[in-house]
Amino acid sequence: MKKFIDSPATLLDTSLQGFAKAHADIVQLNTQPNYIFRSVRKSGKVALISGGGSGHEPLHSGFVGVGMLDAACPGQIFTSPTPDQMLAAAQAVDGGAGVLFIVKNYAGDVMNFEMAAEMLDMPNATVLVNDDVSLPKTHSIGRRGVAGTAIVEKIVGAAAEEGYDLAACQVLGQKVAKATASMGVALSSCTVPALGHPTFAIAEDEIEMGVGIHGERGRETGKLVSATEIVEQLAGHIEDDLNPQAGQQVLLHVNGFGATPLVELHLIYELAWQFWSRRGLSIQRSLVGNFTTSLDMAGCSLTLTLLDEEMLRLWDAPVNTAALRWGC
Repeated sequence: MKKFIDSPATLLDTSLQGFAKAHADIVQLNTQPNYIFRSVRKSGKVALISGGGSGHEPLHSGFVGVGMLDAACPGQIFTSPTPDQMLAAAQAVDGGAGVLFIVKNYAGDVMNFEMAAEMLDMPNATVLVNDDVSLPKTHSIGRRGVAGTAIVEKIVGAAAEEGYDLAACQVLGQKVAKATASMGVALSSCTVPALGHPTFAIAEDEIEMGVGIHGERGRETGKLVSATEIVEQLAGHIEDDLNPQAGQQVLLHVNGFGATPLVELHLIYELAWQFWSRRGLSIQRSLVGNFTTSLDMAGCSLTLTLLDEEMLRLWDAPVNTAALRWGC
C-alpha cells in the first residue's frame, strides 16, 4: 500500500485540519466532536446537515457553504459519524428555523441520524437519499444513497437560502431524491488505509457493475467491454427505473470514484449524452468530476435527475463551497 499518510489513526484528523485551513474563507472545523460548518452564518434559515464516513470527498464537507450545507459530520473512513457529532453540529448552526438532515441510506448513517433527531431539542426533519438503482426497490435494506446525494444537497440548499421553511425543504428534498437515479461501475477496488489492501479482487479484464461507494462488490462481475457498452448498461438501468419521457428536462451527472482521469469522465459524459439525446431527453444541466468518491477506486457512476422549473432554478442559484462554486 502506497499512501500519503503518517498513520491510519491520524489520517482523518490531519486531513480535516488541512481542509479547514485551505478553505478558511468558507468553512471552519470543530473538533471533539468533529464537524465542518460554514463560516458565513444566516439566521432565520433552515439549517442543512449531512454526513457519513470519510473517503467520499468532497462529499460531504466539500459541500458546506453558502447555498448548500450548513454543516457536515465526517466519520472515520467508511464509518458512520456518531450522534454526538450530529447533535453538536445542529446546535452550532441552528438559525432558528429548524434543522434538516440529509441522510444516505446506509444502516449506520440512518440509525445514528435517527438517534440524533430524537435527542435534538428543536424542530427537525430528514430526507433519505436512496438513488442507487443497482439494487431493487424491494431490497431488504433498501437502495443505497450515492452520487445523487450531492444533487439533493445543492437544490435543497438553495431553497433553504431563499427562505423555504422546514416542511417545504423536506418536501423538496424528497421530490429531488425521487426524481434521481444513479448507477456505478468499478475498474478496480479501493484500499482502506487501516486495511492495507484492496477490499475485493478484480482481474485486469474485469469490471464490477453496480458497485457501491464503500469498497463493496457490485451486482455482478463482468468482462471489460467498450466504454459505449458500459454506458449503455448503466444508462439502461437508470432509464428503466425513472422512465423519462421525450422532452423531459434533465440534469446529467458523471461522477468519478477517485482514480479515473477527467479525460475518461468527459468521454463517459459524451456517450451518456448521446444515449439520452437519442431518446429525446433535454439535457439542461451537467456536472462532471470527482464529487462522491470511494478513496482510490477507478470507476464512475451516472446520475440522472428529472428536472422541473423549480429544481432548475434552484440548481442555478448561487453556491460557494469548496467543491461547487458559481454565481457568487
